[in-house]
Amino acid sequence: MRSALRAAGMALIIGYCIAPFLWQVITSLKPAAELVSLPPLIPTRLTAEHYAAIFAGHPFLRIIGNSALVAACTTLLALGLGAPAAFALSMLQVRGRAVILAGVLAISMFPPVATVSPLFLALNALGLHDTLFALVITYTTFSLPLAVWLLANFFAALPRELYAAARVDGCTACGALARVVLPLAAPGLLAAGLLTFIFAWNELLFALTFTATEAARTIPVGIALFPGLHEVPYGEIAAAAVTVTLPVVVLATVFQRRIVEGLTAGAVKG
Repeated sequence: MRSALRAAGMALIIGYCIAPFLWQVITSLKPAAELVSLPPLIPTRLTAEHYAAIFAGHPFLRIIGNSALVAACTTLLALGLGAPAAFALSMLQVRGRAVILAGVLAISMFPPVATVSPLFLALNALGLHDTLFALVITYTTFSLPLAVWLLANFFAALPRELYAAARVDGCTACGALARVVLPLAAPGLLAAGLLTFIFAWNELLFALTFTATEAARTIPVGIALFPGLHEVPYGEIAAAAVTVTLPVVVLATVFQRRIVEGLTAGAVKG
């Protein structure tokens, strides 16, 4: 009975989590005539017309490329800057470590809606409005605290003797980080990298404010601008949502084990 209740509870939780995505899949495969009518819940026939429409009637490939470039650059910058900072805070003797971590955390606590206006004015004054670089530096600023916190906890869980042995063997601090610490920190890097990538892939507020043309438009903004003047293309919106969600689902599935290791690092001390 206990096993059956546990299985039923897990089934309810899983169903609750994947129900929105399944609804989008069903909507994206419905014929246009059945989109605003219930029943039928399940389409009487499956159609790929909505998927064809998003690529034929919209610059969707360009938008996907923009989002992929912004998310990849943001992830690389966040890890490239966050890993040395987390290494210093966890492995080296740094004065005011708690104050520094508190300051890093305070940056992430600012609500985006409170900073979007001054950031827009600053980027506009620098001539960066409607550029991908504006999104990259903004996303890196807001995702860096998360990367530093995750990596600092992961590095702190590693034996300090490894770093000490590397220094005895002649490595500098940077050499020990590159040759010893980072290879052992692959789960933490994957977890921080994937969370940063998902944030940059899904962010809407800054992308909508800082971009004005298709040259720098990202996926969330592109989907938000799908609705026309007199109708809402539910099928195309659902098809676009499914298309851009699948890469994230695949990444999370492939690296699931490493992500869990990275997120739970430091939770239990040996």
